[in-house]
Amino acid sequence: MHSVEIPIKVQFYDLDPMQVVWHGNYPRYFEQVRCELMGSIGYNFHEMDESGYIWPIVDMRIKYVRPLRFGQKIALTATIVEFENRLKIDYRIRDEETGEVLTKAMTIQVAVVAATGELCLECPPALTERLRSRP
Repeated sequence: MHSVEIPIKVQFYDLDPMQVVWHGNYPRYFEQVRCELMGSIGYNFHEMDESGYIWPIVDMRIKYVRPLRFGQKIALTATIVEFENRLKIDYRIRDEETGEVLTKAMTIQVAVVAATGELCLECPPALTERLRSRP
């Protein structure tokens, strides 16, 4: 399946009083790598809007394996694992030096017709054609 990886350095403003990344900041990290992933297939927010669909997240699961700490260099990976009836993306956060997996997550998004609010039971060609044409 299609995947991208981006490096990030953990910033002070993401920490909680225990000096680790606050759990509520993880979705921002996932959003950042998801934007890179969708941009890499030419279907980021602008293209989604132009195609007439919105893609709300209907499920998100996060498994915190090890804490992220200030200054730590991490690698965020997002991989599209399903796209027929829904868009399922798996995420991994790894320590850039050791490769140790620090966090596992997944999101599920569904296509909704922007003009009517109608839920699509299949992903629209605007997405599937982009993914099927990838090498």
